[in-house]
Amino acid sequence: MGTESPRLAGRIVKAPEGHLSLEQIEAARKARRSFMGKALAFGAGASATATAARAADGDPNILTLPAHTTGLGQGVATEGYGKPSVWEKAIQRRESPGLTRVPQASVSFCPLQSLFGIITPNGLHFERHHQGWWDVDPSKHRLMVNGLVKAPRVFTMDDLMRLPSVSRIHFIECGANTAMEWANVSVPSVQYTHGMVSCCEFTGVKLSTLLDLCGADVKAGRYVLAEGADGSSMTRTISMKNALDDVIVAWGMNGEMLRPENGYPLRLVVPGVQGVSWVKYLRRIEVGDQPWHTKDEVLHYVDLMPDGTHRQFTSVQECKSVITSPSGSQTLLDKGFYNVTGLAWSGRGTVRRVDVSSDGGRNWRTARLESPVLDKAFTRFNIDWVWDGAPAVLQSRAVDSTGYVQPKINQLRAKRGTRSIYHNNAIQSWRVAESGEVTNIQMF
Repeated sequence: MGTESPRLAGRIVKAPEGHLSLEQIEAARKARRSFMGKALAFGAGASATATAARAADGDPNILTLPAHTTGLGQGVATEGYGKPSVWEKAIQRRESPGLTRVPQASVSFCPLQSLFGIITPNGLHFERHHQGWWDVDPSKHRLMVNGLVKAPRVFTMDDLMRLPSVSRIHFIECGANTAMEWANVSVPSVQYTHGMVSCCEFTGVKLSTLLDLCGADVKAGRYVLAEGADGSSMTRTISMKNALDDVIVAWGMNGEMLRPENGYPLRLVVPGVQGVSWVKYLRRIEVGDQPWHTKDEVLHYVDLMPDGTHRQFTSVQECKSVITSPSGSQTLLDKGFYNVTGLAWSGRGTVRRVDVSSDGGRNWRTARLESPVLDKAFTRFNIDWVWDGAPAVLQSRAVDSTGYVQPKINQLRAKRGTRSIYHNNAIQSWRVAESGEVTNIQMF
């Protein structure tokens, strides 16, 4: 037989003179790999040590990777409610110092300057309390429907949540939003000038469904009374026209249950109407043939006119807009391009157009309305602006689907005087100084 190949023979044989055996070759390879590994490890270690030393000395040419790129992150959050980044902790609702004597009858303002889109996060929704908030046990909460109805009923939360539900996006604005701008400029930022407004997706059963179940007399019963369960005895009259249109008895907000400070477990949603009518902790709906003239309708939430008379039952929030960035207390970093953005809304329908001026109202350009544009909801607008470093005054002016044009402050004062508190929907002005600092001013 011929000479067998060592591999095919399955055994190691002595190679011809002058050649290494397979065993010797394999041993040499192992030795080489070991040597190279140690050399590379030594070189890498030395290099890393040198790099670290250079980085410690502040060498700008050394790239130091952050811990989140080289390490193991945290695990899935399985306990508690999800929270924003720690780097966003400054974005929060804030109370205006000295606004009220006690926090139970106060306001926390929404940070409009820090929000995007049209939806207000639940944890940043503005608060307005008349006697503090409560975390009501939903299993014990009840809603009564009585008055001019054939079959008065008391509903549990389970009863209500079994009924056909709807979800709608609407803004809610306190009637006193922008109140401090009536007489003078006293607050620095958009959070305090306009922060008593928010916009959310509300879920609940339509009030018309409940009225139908109870056999409400919608001809003789021209009004409904909404009553809350908190200590302020908040009661508000709502027209039957509204009640049968888009009013919701809501338990949900932005995909979850209402927050306690927003009326958990049940509140009224009255689109386009001032927030005081969105009764929280809702416990009773009564159908009647005339307005009830409750304390919060004849003594509070009325407009003092120039001739000394009171304007009552002025609930609709008229068309309004505000630039949220750049806005008061902010500073432009440098000359050049900026996206000017803001919010517009109307209690009478949709926003049709928003114009923006950078010269105090002498010239106007039409802004882009970002979708969706919804009925009685926030509309986000944007417009391109190149700042040349000169002083400027930024303003926005909204027009709604009824053709109503947002007024200047002097136009509003000509009709309403200067002693009002509620329903200030005047054009807001932000002055941009040469330094880039943005401040609150009034343009007449």
